[in-house]
Amino acid sequence: MSVDLSGTALLSKEAVSHYWNTLERQRAKQSDGDADRGARAAVTGGKQMDGFSKLVKQVILNSGLEDCHVFLDSKLELPGFFRPTKAWDMLVVHEGTLLAAMEFKSQRGPSFGNNFNNRSEEAIGTGHDLATAYREGALGAKHPKPWAGWVMLLEECPRSTVPVKVDEPHFKVFPEFQGASYQQRYEWLLRKLVREKLYDAAAFLTATDEGGPRGEFREPAEDLTMKKFLASLGGHVAAYMAGR
Repeated sequence: MSVDLSGTALLSKEAVSHYWNTLERQRAKQSDGDADRGARAAVTGGKQMDGFSKLVKQVILNSGLEDCHVFLDSKLELPGFFRPTKAWDMLVVHEGTLLAAMEFKSQRGPSFGNNFNNRSEEAIGTGHDLATAYREGALGAKHPKPWAGWVMLLEECPRSTVPVKVDEPHFKVFPEFQGASYQQRYEWLLRKLVREKLYDAAAFLTATDEGGPRGEFREPAEDLTMKKFLASLGGHVAAYMAGR
């Protein structure tokens, strides 16, 4: 199977635009009389990352794999090893085999510090939990290891791009974190998640408040693009189909 990735840039643009415009509609709908609650609702209201999940779903449906089920809105729970279950953002299942599990996450100010720490702990824990649950047979002893992916969209603004001081009361942090912005921290987080094999691929996109509604975005790291993310997923599906 060859994966057609020619439309990735356009579909990613549409996904970014969908994200920003959905946030604005959520903010306008939920912020009446409570600005703080409205700002939080705009970030946590869900559905804003649907454009990315639909982009990935299209790659799966175009793969030629028949009777493949893509779950986006329900039946998203997988067994964990350290906890009973974890609900993912997307699951791809074929004849009782889990082919892929994905997370689509975002961050749009203002609390970049707290949110980065929460996202880091979530990503590390989720990847480790799935890998361990698979090793222990929770997904079927004879099934191939599922492909795991993480997509991150970050608001690009002064707060996310300015260097951030780190406290080092006892030991030095790794050099890549010295003077790194939150945007750079996210880049290293995703890169290391893949290098340490907690995920098979990750994509990192950034957009500004001004350009986001028009679908304008950047991919700061060449190894963390949507095109490479989708190519990795397509390769996994192709290998699965060839082995059947």
